[in-house]
Amino acid sequence: MDTIDKLRESIVNFQIKEVPELTKKALEEGKDALEILNEALIKAMEIVGEKFERQEYFLPELLAAAQSMYAALDILKPLLSKSGKVEKIGKVVLGTVKGDLHDIGKNIVKMMFEGANFEVIDLGRDVPAEKFVEAVEKEHPQFVGMSALLTTTMLQMKEVIEKLNEKGLKDKVKVMVGGAPVTEEYAKEIGADIYASNASEAVRIAKEIMK
Repeated sequence: MDTIDKLRESIVNFQIKEVPELTKKALEEGKDALEILNEALIKAMEIVGEKFERQEYFLPELLAAAQSMYAALDILKPLLSKSGKVEKIGKVVLGTVKGDLHDIGKNIVKMMFEGANFEVIDLGRDVPAEKFVEAVEKEHPQFVGMSALLTTTMLQMKEVIEKLNEKGLKDKVKVMVGGAPVTEEYAKEIGADIYASNASEAVRIAKEIMK
């Protein structure tokens, strides 16, 4: 097994202590930072996502694998930005809607999108509709993702979509919604384009759309 394979395995099995050492070793062996990113980090997070969807992994494993991936990414980032070779596959604006202070779910979605080589604009939590609209106007993302953990804040998703419609932006971006109380039926009802029940599914759907 070569170093890149070992690194990929370490991320999948969240052996975070081994990750920096293996990342540096791969670089010392002359492996390109981009190759390490694509073959180890991104592929590892794809495997983790599949395991999560098959319910072989759960939330703690997902977070541990994402932390391991970031341990490698911290080493690669300066090299990747220098080379200027990293083509992001898409851009996504994320936020937890106004009135909702829960952001664990949104943070996991962010990690999974970054692991899949998307550029992520994170608006944080308790985000008013206007801020989502401004970000879509300014950043021109392919996706805007909203999460809600409370039934009372779900209504904010509808407001964001209405405001995007008013500004003529709705057709320029795919609206993705998720969170514990959100259902596929509700997503259709408010005019969202994508409903995802978890972070891994959100990324998988977005990647299929970008193909």
